[in-house]
Amino acid sequence: MKKLLCAAALSLAASTPALADPILDDIKSSGELKVCFDSGYMPFEMTAKNGQYIGFDIDLGKQMARAIGVKYVPVNTAWDGIIPTLLTGKCHMIMGGMTITPKRNIQVNFADPYVVIGQSILLDPKHEGKITDYRDLNSAEFVVATKLGTTGEQAIKRYLPKAKVNLYETQSEAVLEVANGKVDAFIYDLPFNAIYSAENKGQLVHLAEPFTYEPLGWAVPQGNPDTINFLNGYLRQIKGDGTYDRIYNKWFNDDKWLKQVK
Repeated sequence: MKKLLCAAALSLAASTPALADPILDDIKSSGELKVCFDSGYMPFEMTAKNGQYIGFDIDLGKQMARAIGVKYVPVNTAWDGIIPTLLTGKCHMIMGGMTITPKRNIQVNFADPYVVIGQSILLDPKHEGKITDYRDLNSAEFVVATKLGTTGEQAIKRYLPKAKVNLYETQSEAVLEVANGKVDAFIYDLPFNAIYSAENKGQLVHLAEPFTYEPLGWAVPQGNPDTINFLNGYLRQIKGDGTYDRIYNKWFNDDKWLKQVK
């Protein structure tokens, strides 16, 4: 009897397909890779003068779509609603410079980090030499700005609890407040700050040493292990064959693309 039961169980297992991964299944059946991001985060995702989306994440996503033979579909959405947009099925994944945090990780699953950044400071020039790192800004006499809902906001709460905080819908609004002398400092991701500082020489002082450790990862809804496996495999492949370095150098070690957005 035991042998018969074992044989029946094995037969049933062999005839029952493995649980499907909804994300990969939808990508394959629709022929589309729908990717969420919030355009305006240099050099990860931006809107060019011709209306096309360009950037580091955009190129990585397009390369991914080509690799599996599907169409790349950009889904630009406001940052504060990007996880709900993902979870309601309007895109397959977030490829938008999202920092992996414990709070986000209880809502979504992340693939392995594809780049590591941190928070740096753009400072009103009147403070040059007086403020040398984030600790000097931790006082009620200073007003710091950042974009709402970002790790910049989290960093201010954690490292600058005594400072006054102004939050803005976009990073462009926030940094202009410093450039216009209305706030003392702008705290945001190093890549954006480095590019902004290079573009606007003399307007702001960049304290470029990051004071946080922030790995960025691609996010998918929970319960899609095959998609995570695919993303990690794809990342290993492009880092091994030179594709990643080629795309990285285009956006981080060259400024030719700036003409497309200015």
